Amino acid sequence: MRQMIRKPSLPETLLADDFREEPYWWAAASPKQGDGSAQADLPRKADVAIIGGGITGMVAALDLARAGAEVVVLDAQDIGEGAARRSAGFLGRTLKRSVDWLAHAHGRSHAVQVYRELDAALKGVAALVEAEGIDCHHTLCGRFVAANSPAHFRAMIADLEAMRREVGFDYMVVEKHEQHREIVSDRYFGGAVIPDLGSIHPGLYHEGLVRRAQQAGARLHPFTAVERVQPGEGPKRITTSRGSLTAREVVVATNGYTSRGLGWHARRVIPFRGFIIATEMLPAGLIERVLPRRRTYLDTRINIDFIRPAPDSNRILFGGSTGTPSDTAMPLAATLRDRLVSILPDLGGVRLSRAWTGQCAGTFDFMPHVGKHDGVHFGLGYNFAGIPIGTHFGRLIARRILGRPHTPSVFETSRFPTAPFYSGSPWFVPLAMRYFDWHDKRIAAEHGPGRAVRA
Repeated sequence: MRQMIRKPSLPETLLADDFREEPYWWAAASPKQGDGSAQADLPRKADVAIIGGGITGMVAALDLARAGAEVVVLDAQDIGEGAARRSAGFLGRTLKRSVDWLAHAHGRSHAVQVYRELDAALKGVAALVEAEGIDCHHTLCGRFVAANSPAHFRAMIADLEAMRREVGFDYMVVEKHEQHREIVSDRYFGGAVIPDLGSIHPGLYHEGLVRRAQQAGARLHPFTAVERVQPGEGPKRITTSRGSLTAREVVVATNGYTSRGLGWHARRVIPFRGFIIATEMLPAGLIERVLPRRRTYLDTRINIDFIRPAPDSNRILFGGSTGTPSDTAMPLAATLRDRLVSILPDLGGVRLSRAWTGQCAGTFDFMPHVGKHDGVHFGLGYNFAGIPIGTHFGRLIARRILGRPHTPSVFETSRFPTAPFYSGSPWFVPLAMRYFDWHDKRIAAEHGPGRAVRA
C-alpha cells in the first residue's frame, strides 16, 4: 500500500502531528499489504469469478463459497483499497428520488417497493453484522437532516411526511429554535431526525467480510485488473493483467471503479469523487457539546455536506465538495476544514489528522441497478447508498447464482440507461455539480411560504 506524501497546498499549521493523506478507517483496518508480485497464480478456471473486492463482491463471495462454489475475487487494487474502506460509514435508505417523485413518475406501487427494499437493505446490514459477529461499531444512532433554507425545510418535511404516509417511516421535526439540541450551529433553518438510521466503521465491516469469505474458501487476487470478459451464456473467458481464466459465472461489482474495458457496464455508471477529512483528537466533551446526540448529520442540498463523530476516537469526520475534479484530497482539505468550522464554530483552530478521497458512482436515472446482461451478473450505481445496497445486492446475486428462492428486486429492470456517446469518462460531473448548486440556490431564493419543492 502506498503512503501518500503531504502536499504544500495545505498550510502546515492546519496539520496535526499524526496527519496522513489516507482514509481514517485504515488506522484500524488497513488494506491487505503487498505489491502483487508474491500473489498466488490465477487458477485456470473457477465456478464464479467476481470482479471487484468491495462490499458487494465480498458478500457474494462469502455466500457462494459457503455453498461450496469455487470462487475467485479479482481486484485491480489491494483488497480494501477502494470505496469499501473510504466511505463515511452512513447507513440509510435514501436516494435522490423521493417517494413523491417516484410515485409521480412511475406510480405509487413502484415508489413503495423502492423504499421497502431500501429498508430491507438497511436492516440486512444489521442482520449480517450480528450473524457473522463482526465488531465494526454498528449502531442505530439516528440521523439529523439540516435544512439549508426555509424552503428546503418545507420541502424536506413534505417528503418525509409522504414517506411516513406511504411506507410508515417515522421522523421528528426539529424547528430552528430547537436545533441546538441536535447540532450546535446557527447555519441551518431547522431539520428533522430520522431515528432508525445508523452508522458503521466501514473499514472494520469490510475487513470482517474479507476474513469470513477467506475462511469459507474464497480466493482473493489483488492487483489483477480485468481487461475483458467474454460475453454470452455458458463459461466465460476473463482476460486480466495477470493472465486469463475461465468461469462458469461472472459478477461485475466494481461500482465507481468500473474500468472502461467493461464496456457495457462502464457506459452505465458515472464515477465521481467524494472527499472527507478527519479532525485531530478533540478535547474530552467537545463532541458532545457540538453534536449532543452523536448522530450522523447531513444537509438538504443535492451536493451535501455531511458530518459524523468517529466511532472509535474523539474525532469528527466531515465531507463535501463531491464531484470536484481532483485526484487527491489535499487541494480541498483546507476548504473542507474551513467549512466545518463555519458550521461548528466551537471547533475554531482545529487541525486535521486525515484527508482522503475515493470513487463513488451514480447512474443516469439516479437509481441502483442489479441484474444480468450478456450472461454477466452485476450490481452497480449505488448513488450514495453503498453499504446497505452493496450488502443487499451481494446477497441477492449469490442467491441467483445458486438458484435459491429470492424476492425479485425492484432495482432489476429491463432498462439500465446510458447516454449517447458516453463511454465511461464522466467529463460532465463538475458541470452537473454546478447545476445542482445553482438549483439549490434557486430553491432557497425563489420559493416563498407554503411552496414545497421536490428535488
